[in-house]
Amino acid sequence: MAEDRVMQSLLLDFYGRLLTDKQRETCELYFNEDLSLAEIAEQCGISRQGVWDNVRRAVAALEEIEEKTGLVRRYSETQRSLARLHAAAEELSSLPLDDRARSAARKLSEGLEALLERG
Repeated sequence: MAEDRVMQSLLLDFYGRLLTDKQRETCELYFNEDLSLAEIAEQCGISRQGVWDNVRRAVAALEEIEEKTGLVRRYSETQRSLARLHAAAEELSSLPLDDRARSAARKLSEGLEALLERG
């Protein structure tokens, strides 16, 4: 369940601007702010069912867009690959190397870390 929320939040980050304003607002409150349907309904002036319908339709739209584009999947795969490369560069820089090789490994590690932080 928590994994689903993370994925839906990522989908919202990537494709949220393609939703209607109401769908985006309710999804941001539901997934990112972790508000209940009742809290969102009160804040937006609609019924809980209306909130749920907006969220359900938005998630279906986001999943359809992801199915067609695969951007979030490729982003996640790239992040995992960068993390593995970073770990390998860290391991390499800790080995008994000459100064030039250690410096190159450290620069590689720092570059990969910067890429991971940028997302």
